[in-house]
Amino acid sequence: MRNYRKYEVWEIGHKLTKEIYLLTSKFPKEEIYGLTSQIRRASVSIPTNIAEGCGRLTDKEFGRFIDISLGSLNETEYLLFLSTELNFISESEFEPIAIQLNLLRQKLIQLRKKLLE
Repeated sequence: MRNYRKYEVWEIGHKLTKEIYLLTSKFPKEEIYGLTSQIRRASVSIPTNIAEGCGRLTDKEFGRFIDISLGSLNETEYLLFLSTELNFISESEFEPIAIQLNLLRQKLIQLRKKLLE
């Protein structure tokens, strides 16, 4: 059984999720059940699926959960992009998170390739 806390991708995803929770706490209150909730669910799904995949017995199964994490990452990125266009967050707030998302995407893809070799 793998320890998810030893994976850099989990650590990055966990840190990113905490940052997104802080960022979305400033969203309009009428968005609490809309965009705020959706962004938080998508972002928390990234490290959650990495952790769940670590509990699987085969690399192929783990790889499937990495794929799900990648989908959640793309969803998170889009929702944050939309939030900038709606002026819920500024470009200067979005940019560092976008950089982290791209780094995490690259690392998840590398891990998936390694698992499927």
